[in-house]
Amino acid sequence: MTDLISRTKPTHLLHLAWDVTPGQFWTSPNNILWTTATLELMRAFAEGDGRRAVFAGTCAEYTWDRPLLVETGPTEPATFYGEMKDVTRRGVCAIGKRFGIPTAWGRLFWLYGPHEAPGRLVSDVAAALLSGRPALCSDGLQKRDYLNVEDAGRAFVAALKSDWHGAFNIGSGRAVPVRDIILELSRELKREDLVRLGAKPSNPNDPPEITADVGVLRNAIGFSPRYSFEEGIRDTANWWRTNFRFAHG
Repeated sequence: MTDLISRTKPTHLLHLAWDVTPGQFWTSPNNILWTTATLELMRAFAEGDGRRAVFAGTCAEYTWDRPLLVETGPTEPATFYGEMKDVTRRGVCAIGKRFGIPTAWGRLFWLYGPHEAPGRLVSDVAAALLSGRPALCSDGLQKRDYLNVEDAGRAFVAALKSDWHGAFNIGSGRAVPVRDIILELSRELKREDLVRLGAKPSNPNDPPEITADVGVLRNAIGFSPRYSFEEGIRDTANWWRTNFRFAHG
């Protein structure tokens, strides 16, 4: 990557890459490799006269002891993944400061949308319903801030075009019960009969509510989501309905 940057001389860097294999990434030693690679990329970009950098972080950097998470709040991650992301944030921002490169760090909350990998809430529920299998779920009472993945991509681009530096949240600013996502998706796919809320145990350690404070995203960066909750789920359901057989052979 050092050679690539040396040859192309990019002015802007938007970095999204990381290993987020469902069920593994929270504790994976690969988090160390991604931290090292990301810091090295930022070093090469800075030494190559880069002018603006934006990186993807995570809401897992925060302490989940309050319902509304603000960028100025404490970062005391409960997972190895969150710890390594927080270390990376500190590193790339320090490099940016050293070389005079405005550097922003977008903390993603929960996402859904087309092309989602198996092992996540919306992809697993959609796959079960379209296969005619019961979708076995917890009671889904915990509230989470979900955002359509297309809107998340647009938020990163808006940040890249802005002059904001430091951390900012990427979310909808509204937490909804997880069961609402499941039920809305089942209605769009016309398979409400296959939803089994409460069939799986709930995690007693799950915080009851996590919401992104999106004041920076909306006011400083100037971004607002294109999709409402209902529109985003409808768009996702349409994608799954059209692509399910192709995606699953």
